[in-house]
Amino acid sequence: MESLEIVTLVNSVVIPICLFLIMMGMGLTLVANDFKRVLKYPKAVGIGLTNQLLLLPIIGFTLANIMPLEPEYAVGVMLLVLCPGGTTSNLFTYLAKGDVALSVTMTAIASVITVFSIPVVLSFSLIHFMGAGSEFQLPVLKTVLTLVLLTIIPISVGMLIKRFAPRVADNSQRYVSRFGVIFLAFLVAFLSYVQRDIIVEAFLATGPVSLLLNVSTMALGYYSSKWFGLNLAQRASVTLEVGLQNSTLSIFMALTLLANYKMSLMPAIYTLIMFLTAGILVRVFSAKYNKLKKSEVESGILAARRL
Repeated sequence: MESLEIVTLVNSVVIPICLFLIMMGMGLTLVANDFKRVLKYPKAVGIGLTNQLLLLPIIGFTLANIMPLEPEYAVGVMLLVLCPGGTTSNLFTYLAKGDVALSVTMTAIASVITVFSIPVVLSFSLIHFMGAGSEFQLPVLKTVLTLVLLTIIPISVGMLIKRFAPRVADNSQRYVSRFGVIFLAFLVAFLSYVQRDIIVEAFLATGPVSLLLNVSTMALGYYSSKWFGLNLAQRASVTLEVGLQNSTLSIFMALTLLANYKMSLMPAIYTLIMFLTAGILVRVFSAKYNKLKKSEVESGILAARRL
């Protein structure tokens, strides 16, 4: 098979199928009552979604304007920040001993909302960064339908499996989450190979903005949740949800809806950085959690002795 045919196959078949499976994996962890968590824990969900859906795009748009980026890379920033979190954020939240249920709830709600916000804001971003007469035009209706097919429908399928075959869902969802991380790593490697002639240049151009975006949004997520009095597990969830984006979805939109490899490199390079920072945060939050539990045990022992 010719290399061009392989690239076409990956873009048009492999990525959509794998993205469908990854989003279905998220649905395997959800039941209808999970959405009631918005009413049960409105502050935690509200802080997380405000960071994810409002402040993250604003920070991304600001950095894309003030940093010395080529227009395609600037659009790549917007592709990234407009996407919701994915199963990657849920997995890292679990490893960090965060509130996984909160993380999954935020991801699911954001996935539904962004189906309608991405086409509008991304169309504006293309005009702003590429120019009104640019050849890159986003088919809004097609984009909405595509996002529905690749987010809402697979999440719904996963929820149906969870509802009617809970044992199958419980046994499968952990493997699907790991598959999501592995496939994302494969996707980054694939893009690096296809764009090997400019990958070093792209890394030098987008690496600083990727690091700045990731660190600043994670810091915002952590301190905003701390200021509003969320507990440690909730702070971990919000921090990772804001910093870990659904890079697979943003790469898919760049390659399929916009047919531009250069725009996909920014999300790919951001992925490398977010894996690194998320790994560090897992250790930090785990250490905080263990210290907190040790303190609680010691306090319990002291209280028992006083009795």
